Amino acid sequence: MVITQLITSFIAASGFGILFNAPRNSLIQCGLVGMFGWILYYFLVERGMDVVPATIFAAILVALLSHICSRYYKMPIIIFNVSGIIPLVPGGIAYNAMRHFVENDYYTAIQLSTQVILLAGGIAIGLMFSEVVNQVVRKVGRLRG
Repeated sequence: MVITQLITSFIAASGFGILFNAPRNSLIQCGLVGMFGWILYYFLVERGMDVVPATIFAAILVALLSHICSRYYKMPIIIFNVSGIIPLVPGGIAYNAMRHFVENDYYTAIQLSTQVILLAGGIAIGLMFSEVVNQVVRKVGRLRG
């Protein structure tokens, strides 16, 4: 089961890199960033953590790995961030929410829509938190050096 999660998250992230015309020599790194973010999310949820905090932690990991890849491979961070975050995007839940709206099951649709909003917000918070930490570390490094 974990192997399936590893493979599919890698394919999803690197495949999205292809869709967004990421450089060919960065596709494996894009896939690995997405895979590590998804696996962290998967293990946290399996251990009983709620999906929203698990998404935040996974998004922080994706952003940190994106910073590392960006510096090491001398490419823009957005290449790794966008591809790496794709496995965490709640597309299936959003689809189900819209389906329930169309079927006039508003109670379920509102519940699912709220979950989509919370997960999307968790992704944004995770990416933003990592960027703030990165900026603080850089500033402290400049002050000391």
